[in-house]
Amino acid sequence: MNLIRRPASLVLALLFATVARAQTPILHWGGDAEGGAPFVEADPNDPSNLRGFDVEVAGEIAKGLGRRPEFVQVSFSDIDQSVQRGDFDIGMSGVEDTPARRKMLAATIPYFEFHEVLTVRAEDRGKFAALAALRGRRVGTLGGTIAYEKLLAAQKTDGVICVSYDDDVHPYADLRAGRLDAVLLDNIIAARSMRRVPGLYTEPRPVATSHYIGVLATNNTALRDRVDEVLRARMRDGTLERIYRKWKIWDDYQPAFFASVLNAEKAVQQREKRTAEGGATQDLGIVLRYIPALLRASLITIVLSCAAMALAVLVGVFIASGRVYGSAPVRAILTMYVEVVRGTPVLLQLFVLYYGLSSVIRLPAFLAALLGLGLNYAAYESEIYRGALEAVPRGQLEAARTLGLTESQVLRLVRGPQAFRIALAPMTNDFVALLKDSSLVSVITVIELTKQTSIFAANIGSWVIPGILCAALYLVLSLPLSRLAGRLEMRWKAATE
Repeated sequence: MNLIRRPASLVLALLFATVARAQTPILHWGGDAEGGAPFVEADPNDPSNLRGFDVEVAGEIAKGLGRRPEFVQVSFSDIDQSVQRGDFDIGMSGVEDTPARRKMLAATIPYFEFHEVLTVRAEDRGKFAALAALRGRRVGTLGGTIAYEKLLAAQKTDGVICVSYDDDVHPYADLRAGRLDAVLLDNIIAARSMRRVPGLYTEPRPVATSHYIGVLATNNTALRDRVDEVLRARMRDGTLERIYRKWKIWDDYQPAFFASVLNAEKAVQQREKRTAEGGATQDLGIVLRYIPALLRASLITIVLSCAAMALAVLVGVFIASGRVYGSAPVRAILTMYVEVVRGTPVLLQLFVLYYGLSSVIRLPAFLAALLGLGLNYAAYESEIYRGALEAVPRGQLEAARTLGLTESQVLRLVRGPQAFRIALAPMTNDFVALLKDSSLVSVITVIELTKQTSIFAANIGSWVIPGILCAALYLVLSLPLSRLAGRLEMRWKAATE
């Protein structure tokens, strides 16, 4: 009888627990698991579970609110916009405390103090202890961060060359490879990267100090205030210290930081009030400050696009001619090139050129971007030119040969000009597409228009103004080309009628 009752009671207990869990309110929190440990990462032993100190802090917040946490994956650069539009309740994943965030969003109290530190190659230890010592040197960082703003300022005052990345992994790999002279990022990221990449050294003297916060939608101040209460309580009872020690990020700075947070509620309120009062002026200043940067990025975009298109046309003509006039082995090799390039993502090709070949040849970022885009579009251009060459009526070609023209003269005087007219419209479309695809080169540290716009948006916490400016600049770049091609096409059409 007991044997029957035990399974029944176990099933009932499990059923009650399931019902209770289903009725427990959820705290949706957003973060970027690609950021890795110790922030948020998939557990290597069970990828379906997340771990990291931000995961545990979010769990404590949810517990204090009487909710259960549920993670929402979002790109780090999109956390601000996503929480504002209601994708989740609170954003946490190494989110930095900045005046722009405090004005645009409901920000929690800081819950961890970090320091921006310089990491160099071990052989350069002590050589670049400060930003001023890096004049004329390349220093990498993550775009849209406090470190990035610090480097932009140092670029003006100390002549440092700022190199922006989309992630916090490749800067350290490029540092070891010699593409960079230093990396400026959070001390947590620097410590993690030194374990991953041998031969690096982090200077002990901090360049700047800041804090991690949680961000909520602007109108969610009631929940923000409750989160603040939970965070203060976890500071007082030692829970946060226990979490930080577990993840080996507790240091000598944290006790004083905790004390300042617990004793400075009034100061925080006054600071938020001052931030709100000066917000409009600050936003205008940021917009005006970024317009020259957007214009410089536009120049990089148009130069890169024109150079890549020139390379694509040159290589495309060679491939098309080889596939039309070449021998069987030549046609087979060129066909294989076209199929491989068109069948693989351009992002992969950029990574292979920049990172994959670094052990053999260390291409500069701009040159790798130029080759990646140019060789990729050459495959597409070659198909346009091949189709245009084969579209010229065979009767004209036979007539030209009957008149005694050599094969090269037939191509240059008869077939080529007609093929060019046929190919002009799709060539123009491809150039406009290449102009937009140039945004992909930001993954190998080239700061073009879209990347600069993304950094701009991250710093002001909104995509509205940056997006409008970026779209306007792309239209300014692409519309004249389309109009010019249209006029040429109409003129040649009229000439042939």
